[in-house]
Amino acid sequence: MPPPLTPLTTARLTLRPYQPTDEADFFAVLNQDRRRLEPAFPARVAAVQTPADATRTISQFAQDWRTGRLYVFGIWHRETATYLGDISLRPSWQTPLTAEVGYYLAAHAEGHGYAREALAATVQFGFSEHLQAHYLTLRCRRNNPRSLAVAEAVGFRPINTTRRRIWPLRGKESEIVHYRLDPTA
Repeated sequence: MPPPLTPLTTARLTLRPYQPTDEADFFAVLNQDRRRLEPAFPARVAAVQTPADATRTISQFAQDWRTGRLYVFGIWHRETATYLGDISLRPSWQTPLTAEVGYYLAAHAEGHGYAREALAATVQFGFSEHLQAHYLTLRCRRNNPRSLAVAEAVGFRPINTTRRRIWPLRGKESEIVHYRLDPTA
């Protein structure tokens, strides 16, 4: 049974599964920040080239939620209802169950602590009774100091790995820092 579609709230943010009416905001951020986001999110950027693609992608997110393949939350500012980006968990469904976290923000939303706040809420979701992950992972590009700082501020620790990751990235593996967070961290 999939987790409920209940939003996660923080002091400043609402994280919730996308709704069909979110297509314009979702597309606008991906379209405006395409070049900046493409190196870390090539599949997402390639899949959403038009507003119609955004509609299909949001529909796929709903299907993924129902099947447990991927849990994607849009990130909105609570006071202004401004769309800021998204964050997701991709469960491995192997024993032990793990989930990989991925996130991005619109360029205008960076530098305000929103990623850290959203990641902390998503970590709670990952370890909650809904998912019960044994541990969480994430990857950051080595040349993205803000993302590295966000991961470490929430408690993720760098790990050495030669194992193939769920979300492969283009480029050299040495450009990527792998992180892990255990529930007791």
